[in-house]
Amino acid sequence: MQPSLLTSNASHRQYRGPITTAIFDWAGTVLDFGCIAPVEAFRQVFSDAGVPITIAEARAPMGAAKREHIALILKETDVQARWQAHTGHASNEADVDALYREFLRVDEINVAKYADLIPGALDTIAHLRARGIAVGSTTGYPREVMKNLIPLAAERNYKPDFVSTVSDVARGRPFPDMILANALALATPDVRGAVVVDDSPTGLLAGLASGMWAVGIAASGNEVGLSLAEWAALSPAAQQARLTPARAKLEQTGAHFVIDTIADLPAVIDAIEALLAAGERP
Repeated sequence: MQPSLLTSNASHRQYRGPITTAIFDWAGTVLDFGCIAPVEAFRQVFSDAGVPITIAEARAPMGAAKREHIALILKETDVQARWQAHTGHASNEADVDALYREFLRVDEINVAKYADLIPGALDTIAHLRARGIAVGSTTGYPREVMKNLIPLAAERNYKPDFVSTVSDVARGRPFPDMILANALALATPDVRGAVVVDDSPTGLLAGLASGMWAVGIAASGNEVGLSLAEWAALSPAAQQARLTPARAKLEQTGAHFVIDTIADLPAVIDAIEALLAAGERP
């Protein structure tokens, strides 16, 4: 007998809300406007190794695990050519390990320098908690870095209910492992009632792979890549010129919404709950 699709109880399988869980990235999403700390760390360690890299080269793989990020920088054709010209050999695993060890040392200093929360972050988190929404988090930083950053964030009154780092799971972004670890830890009733908020394409792809709603962050994230002071100094027209390609790149991932900063999230939660109530799903 051939299997057949069962449709008679389809209405009972729909999830109609509310949103119960919001899972945030860290740098560029909740704190460190412009995702400056890791970029400066990558540039410093490559410069110290005798192979300076540009800001664009440092930012390109953002969202990946940091050791993988270094390996991806080295795979870029121009960087690899400069590496070979300086060292006399193609980069290898030992080189990646050495750069990664130095990155961990430098970034420990940098996260302390760039731990300020993005404007509106605390108001948004308070709004979510008032609605009974659990607050989770994921990060491309390993646990070693987060041991320093979590207490710095707590000093600024940001205390997510759960933190999953890339070193806690088998696979980093764009796989959904960190997000699903949050769902389990926070006892999320249904992934369709959860929202992933991230400024990187790989983070949004991980959100989509988890079956959740994916919300991209443009202005404060890696794709625009400016500090808060640099961003505020731009004219509205100059800001829009930066936002347009950043939004397009995040939208290309299939993100359900793209907003400027975390401050804009409450209205998106309302919109998603309205979609759920109408029978829509991620």
